[in-house]
Amino acid sequence: MGSLIQQDYEMQSKDIIKDGTNVSLDTSLRLQGDDSERNVPPTKDTNLPTCLLCVCLSGSVYCEEIDIEAVPPLPKETAYLYARFNKIKRIAVSDFADITTLRRIDFSGNRIEEIEDGAFSKLLLLEELSLAENRLIKLPVLPPKLTTFNANQNRIKSRGIKANAFKKLTNLAYLYLGHNALESVPLNLPESLRILHLQYNNITTITDDTFCKSNNTRYIRTSMDEIRMEGNPILLAKHVNAFSCLRTLPVGTYY
Repeated sequence: MGSLIQQDYEMQSKDIIKDGTNVSLDTSLRLQGDDSERNVPPTKDTNLPTCLLCVCLSGSVYCEEIDIEAVPPLPKETAYLYARFNKIKRIAVSDFADITTLRRIDFSGNRIEEIEDGAFSKLLLLEELSLAENRLIKLPVLPPKLTTFNANQNRIKSRGIKANAFKKLTNLAYLYLGHNALESVPLNLPESLRILHLQYNNITTITDDTFCKSNNTRYIRTSMDEIRMEGNPILLAKHVNAFSCLRTLPVGTYY
């Protein structure tokens, strides 16, 4: 079962753990040359090139736990950015304006409150994005090829997610929105979705069209393997028709 990027830095040459699934990185990674180095915004009294402040390994940039307050300039060939556990508060359009090769970004454990409109609009190859453990109250527009999106442990309410936020993400398989402040299940979830985590929100109701199609009793949501809804103030047994198209019942409180 797949999941989102939650790899440990010290395991960069081994396996990256993705909620139970191992994804191997290229073990032949080599250090990049000086031609890919650009200046990073000052943090305290530091003004080092990105690949001295961070670790750059053949398309991967590791900037974890170094107290940066902004996204550093990246080598143009960067495919994987790991910037966990820093002090980043804002993501701007300019941060990724010249980087079109990114496939995975992990901003878990920062202080992000704002993401400018269009910040991810040029990341047409991006497949995995983690914004977990930040301070977001709304979601940005997401790039079209995402397969995994993690926004666990933020402050997101239902009004912070647009009605069609996920509708066109036809490759999205893993969606993590647990430990937020959602009052309802997001609308227009794509058919591709396999895992949906909504645990520990404020969800109080579900309609017959939330997961299924009330006008089509034969409809089956074949891809969905797991829905977590425990920790919400809702008795799922009162909404059994809402799960008629699912192969397994959601995890949550029934009685």
